[in-house]
Order: sequence, then structure tokens, then C-alpha cells
Amino acid sequence: MFKDYDIIVVGGGHAGAEAAAAAARLGSEVLLITHNLATIAQMSCNPSIGGVSKGQIVREIDALGGLTGIVTDKSMIQFRMLNLSKGPAMWSPRAQCDRYLFSEIWRQTLEKIPSLDFWQDNVIDILIKDNIIIGVVTSLGIEIHSKAVILTNGTFLNGLIHIGNKNFSGGRIGESASHGLTQNLVKKGFESKRMKTGTPVRIDGRSVDFSKLIEQPGDENPQKFSFTNTKYLTQQRSCFLAYTSEEVHDILRKGFDQSPLFTGTIKGVGPRYCPSIEDKIERFSDKNKHQLFLEPEGWNSIEYYLNGFSSSLPEDIQYAALKRINGFENVKIFRSGYAIEYDYFPPTQLNFTLETRLIKGLYFAGQINGTTGYEEAAAQGLMAGINAHQMINELPEIILKRYEAYIGVLIDDLINKGVDEPYRMFTSRAEYRILLRQDNADIRLTPIGHKLGLISDEQFNEFSIHRDQTVELLQFFKSSSVFPDEVNDFLSQKEESLLIQKTKLSQLLLRPKISITNLIGRIKSLEDFISQNNISNETLFEAEVILKYEGYIVKEQEMADKLVKFEDIIIHQNFDYHSIKSLSSEAREKLTKFKPGTIGQASRISGLTPSDISVLIIYLRK
Repeated sequence: MFKDYDIIVVGGGHAGAEAAAAAARLGSEVLLITHNLATIAQMSCNPSIGGVSKGQIVREIDALGGLTGIVTDKSMIQFRMLNLSKGPAMWSPRAQCDRYLFSEIWRQTLEKIPSLDFWQDNVIDILIKDNIIIGVVTSLGIEIHSKAVILTNGTFLNGLIHIGNKNFSGGRIGESASHGLTQNLVKKGFESKRMKTGTPVRIDGRSVDFSKLIEQPGDENPQKFSFTNTKYLTQQRSCFLAYTSEEVHDILRKGFDQSPLFTGTIKGVGPRYCPSIEDKIERFSDKNKHQLFLEPEGWNSIEYYLNGFSSSLPEDIQYAALKRINGFENVKIFRSGYAIEYDYFPPTQLNFTLETRLIKGLYFAGQINGTTGYEEAAAQGLMAGINAHQMINELPEIILKRYEAYIGVLIDDLINKGVDEPYRMFTSRAEYRILLRQDNADIRLTPIGHKLGLISDEQFNEFSIHRDQTVELLQFFKSSSVFPDEVNDFLSQKEESLLIQKTKLSQLLLRPKISITNLIGRIKSLEDFISQNNISNETLFEAEVILKYEGYIVKEQEMADKLVKFEDIIIHQNFDYHSIKSLSSEAREKLTKFKPGTIGQASRISGLTPSDISVLIIYLRK
């Protein structure tokens, strides 16, 4: 019935979709097995993509040739660039999406890939021979063979849904959980643990008094995620702000004795940075209100997502509290919030390619590794799909460094540090975030995507033009001067000190109140250069960031270059750390467990001291 495949991807969520697409587009014969083909890449929680650091990840996925950014652009209903009041390292794109259109476009995109097949089923076991993967077994008793398998099971592994005192099996509401696979993997030597996540009520927008809420429109000039020629939004839907109150909190507290979070029913660890409303009330008891975001689910849907009101309290308690929120007095809901517990496998059991250390050819990606968020999952799926294809074709593995991408930070953190709560990305996790901006993701990663084959020659040529134009524009600013009579009237309006002699354009641009757009129309040589070279707004923006923050960028690049020296010192996987008696006992134990590939990776293992690393460097250099 089934042919032998190069790669089998288990799970059709964000990680599975990116993994299957990448591997198939690179030339592998891929089979995607999922519970329900109608819910591929479904937005199980909030209908949005991006946000702080997450937006950077999506732009990196796009720069490498992944598809999440393109699908987001085609399904978005609102765009906002977050943190514009801060430096450009913190600027993060975020989009509200049409939940249904997002999933539909993903499926249509996958169906257009000739070497990608689909099968609706549940994988309950893997097939191995001499510790090498050879396929999977499904709940229908079918054995399907392959050279590699990527598990992207999300929250479905022994998923258990909680609402008040009630709990029942499920991967998400209305869909069955996956049983059998965890137990079979544990029998093969893997370690498994439990985590928890949750989701809020879904609201009927017709029952909300929006006049009592604070409108939150999209940006006046919306941007997009993909570096390709996807279209810009011409119209947008607004989100709305609401607030809880002490009265709302008091009603919610009445249900705490029935909360699975507080009764001990839920054993899994939940996300610290996206807590349930009852958890927020308990942890931040000094706060008399909490902010809520009412987000539309699509262009034509009356359904809204109440971001910030995740809960596993009984339905009647959730509903009673909602009705006390200003603007929600007559609210109707489509379904209550709920919590879900599920199995995950500590990611310290993986190599940096996301291949498991126990079984060659078996990869884990997404929430199965203890992460949370569509973006983190998609990034892992992309890298697992790439590396599985590279492995079976005996091609070089692709491992992004911490100074190259947020994706590199994400995977490095997972493998070296593990997780003790659902992992989500933050800009603060990246030491080199000035280098890892959302605007320069293409400069950093598109050459890698093109070399792999995920970026077409046509797209790479367009990228090369943009890159060359940026260099030329920087040179123009550094070599061209402006005379006082060209800009002093404008500087006076801005309450800036006037020029007394001609000054390099690059120096003028260092002033905080001055931007390139301010200067266009006032400096003819600049206007002529932009017009003659057909410089895009994106190129203008990137050049301005580089010029304004060049000192910081250079300093951070120097720090990254020093790190490269450590990254290049290779450690053999079978290295005997117990033979180095001058290492601390904790260092010997952790190095033996984690098996870092380089000194750089070893230096980021929790518990290793600088002196341990120095001893290791000296020993290896001998």
C-alpha cells in the first residue's frame, strides 16, 4: 500500500508543516502523517504570528526559505511593529491572522509540493534496526518505512484536557489525544515528562459593547514578514483592550477550590510568561486589574479570542467573571477556556541538528521538545526537515550559531540548558541581539537558504540587489557632504543645533531626531541617488539602522568574532571527561551527559564554571 519514503513527518502542526515542506522542497520523498488533514497548521491558541523576538524568528524562517512568513502575509488582518519606542534590536513584527485562512493556505501550499504525500492516522510506535530508524507503526497496524522520521506531536501525546473538576483525553478540544507513542519511546530509553498549557474562552463579537473598549488599530503603514513579493495590507481589522477588576477577581477566586491548578490535579509545569488568569490573580495579588486583548479570529468571523484570559476554572465561574468586565455585560461565548497536559521529551536528549542521540535518523521538533509558541515550533520544524534531508543524502548538517540567528539561540538553549518550564523566546535570551535584528534576517541567512536550495535563483538575485544597494547607500552617506544652507532651516524646526560648515551625511544622520526620510526632498544629491538607483524603503530603513547604530554593531560583532574561536574548538563525541581530574565533579558529569560538540557549546552548559572551561581548553590544545 505504501512505498518506502525518505522522511516521515508525524504531526501536521506548525513544526510538522515546515519540516515536511522543507524536506520535500529539497528533494526528499516525504510522507506527512497527521490526526486530521483538515487542521493542518491550525492556530490552536491565539490567531497571531510574531511578537517580541518571535517576529524575528519568523523573518529568519522566511530568509532561510521557510514558509510561515509567506502564509502569514497572505492571511494577516492586522500588522503592528512592536517596541518602536526602543532601539531597533527590540523592534518586533506581529500580525493578527485569519485563523481559518492561515490553515487553508498552509494546506494548499503543501499540496502543491509534488514529492509530499499525506496520510491521516495516528503513529503509535517507531521501527528501528541497530539503533537506526527504519519507519513507523500506526494505530491501524500499518508499517511504513523511511530513512528518517521527524516527530512533531505538539500537545497530543497523552493529552489531558482540564475544565474545573472535569478532565478528559484530548490533544486539543474536539480532537483525540495520541496514546502509545510515549510509552514505546520510553521503553527504547527516552526520558519523558509532563507540561501544561492553556487557552481562553472564545467570544461572540455580536454580544460585546465595543464602545466601552479601547480600540487598538494596526500600523498606519503596515509592513509584512516575508522578503518575497507578498502584498502589503490595504485594510485592517482592529483589536480591542479591556481590563479585569477586583470584582472580576473575586468571582474567579470563588472557583479556586475547583481549579485543577490549585487542587494538584494538574502535575505538568505551565508557561511562566503566559499564565492563566487565576495564576495571575494568585501570583500578582497586589494588582487590582489585568489587561486583556480582544482579537478577531478572521476577516468575516464574529468569533473573538480573549488574550490574557486563559483559564481552566469551571465554565460557570469563567462566564460569571466575564460578564463583570466592562463591555462584556451581555457576552455570549462559543466555548470555555481549558488547560491541557501533555508529554514532552527533555531536549537535552538531542543533537544540535535535532536528531536524537539514542536513535539515528529520529528527530524531534516543536512542543515535543518542551517549547511553546507557533514560531518556536516552526523554526524547529524547518531545521529538523533540513537536517533530516541533509543526513540521508550525506550532506553537511546545518547548525545556526547564537550570533547568527535567534533560531540558533533557541536550539542552543534547548540542547545545552534543557527546559524546566515551557520555553519561549525573548530578545533577552540573545547575547547578540543588535546583530540579530528583524530587518537584516535576509542578510544573515538568505545565502544559507540559497546554498541549500530553499531560496530560488530569482529570489536570491533580488536579495543580492538589495544587499548591494544597501552597501552603495552606506558608502554614499559616508562620502557625501551636506551644506548648512541645505538643512539649517529644517534643523531649526527640529530645535537641533545648526551646521556651521559642510558635514558628512552620515554624521548628520547620527542625530536622534533626523532620519533619511527627513532628508529626502531637502538634499538634492540624496534624492537623485535614490531615484537613479531605485532604492526601496526597506533598503533605506536598513541603511539608517546600520549608520545610527554602527558603533554598537561593530562592538557586538567583535564580541561574536571572539566567540567563534571557542566554537571552532571541536570536542569528540566520545571524549572521556572523567579522565581530566582537574575538572570539577559536576563538570565531568554534565559534560558526559550533554556531550557538547564544541567549547562554545560546553561554556553554555548550566553549572560549568569559567575555570572548568579553561581546563578543558588547555587539555584539548595539548
